[in-house]
Amino acid sequence: MAEKTANFGFIGISGRGSGMLREFLSAPGVKVTAVCDKYEDRARHGAEIVKEVTGEDVPWFTDYKELLAIEDIKGVLICTTWITHARIAIDAMRAGKHAAFEVGGAASIEECWQMVRTSEETGKICMMIENCCYDRNEMAIFNMIKKGLFGELVHMEGGYRHDLRDEINLGKENRHGRLANFTCRNGELYPTHQLGPIAKALSINRGNRFISLTSMASKSVGLHDWLVKNRTPDYYNYNTRFNCGDVVTTMIKCANGETVTLTHDCSLVRPYSRNYVVQGTNAIYNEGHHPHPDVIAFDGGEHGWKDFAPVREEHEHPLWKKYVTDGVHAGHGGMDFLVLCAYAEAAVNDLPAPIDVYDTATWMAVTCLSEQSIALGSAAVAFPDFTSGAWIDREPYRRGMYCLEEVCEDCFPKAEEKAE
Repeated sequence: MAEKTANFGFIGISGRGSGMLREFLSAPGVKVTAVCDKYEDRARHGAEIVKEVTGEDVPWFTDYKELLAIEDIKGVLICTTWITHARIAIDAMRAGKHAAFEVGGAASIEECWQMVRTSEETGKICMMIENCCYDRNEMAIFNMIKKGLFGELVHMEGGYRHDLRDEINLGKENRHGRLANFTCRNGELYPTHQLGPIAKALSINRGNRFISLTSMASKSVGLHDWLVKNRTPDYYNYNTRFNCGDVVTTMIKCANGETVTLTHDCSLVRPYSRNYVVQGTNAIYNEGHHPHPDVIAFDGGEHGWKDFAPVREEHEHPLWKKYVTDGVHAGHGGMDFLVLCAYAEAAVNDLPAPIDVYDTATWMAVTCLSEQSIALGSAAVAFPDFTSGAWIDREPYRRGMYCLEEVCEDCFPKAEEKAE
């Protein structure tokens, strides 16, 4: 039987967007038939990528609304700047397209509600492409959580700790959106990489929810210090006063009693880490820092850490077992391809997405809520319930290979079936 396919548009051909476009073109069922970027050279480059990969010529646009006007496009993937994700996704859904977009925080709670209401009214997907939900370690840990190996979850930690001083400061010449956000905003600007896996592990919006948030920001000196060390006083950005604290710490309280700590740390010397910690009554996992490995400890054993690698092998998520057998794609260790496949499967077949609009709005809201908390002297702020109470008793989720609510072992072919 022929594979079902659908036409997609792609909006935002930056460096990241270019890589995601190449990955998206290889996702099952995807046919990219139009591309867009507000910069003409990038839009042309997007069309060149499609031509290179597929051999087909596609139209390119500098106004995304022209792309959305194409009737036979079923879905769009949006890789633009953070503060434009929501508005383009809303316009896409209103134009009858399933929308998906790259990670980033919300500019306002209002835009989160607009995404939710528009998705509800149109029946269209609004999915954040949070690749870390499909990372190999995160999926193995999720599998262990669902097996009960961590016992009852109590506390989780995560963050985005990554020295991006050059990328941020060179934002103007590189046409990169981080610069404006770090200049004008003070909060947890990039919360979702670890919050996504944490929220899925804690069943947020399905029997649990975030109820309040408190954030604190350090002083902001790291970005200017980099400029002093690497640029001369005549550099256009040399005397900029950056608003975002170098280290922003956010604590979230859950309805079922768990706590979550997030750390945003991009303006100081810092090798990459998502700082993932999972703590339950039976076990604790702690992400390592190269060259030190990820580690885990179990109740009842010796009071010491064990290397997580052999544990991961024992409890590998079936999606990753299949993925390793089929051949892992490039892109952040392979997780980019998996999250794109998850979106494509849902959009092509008009099915619910594994990361739905309620997840998307909840995770994005952390940014503007953290700004409010910091502005109020680190006061606690209430977390909106984007499900409007439905988190207590949601409709059943869609099971499948890409499901992030349970591990659907029966949805994967058995070894003997593969052999046939």
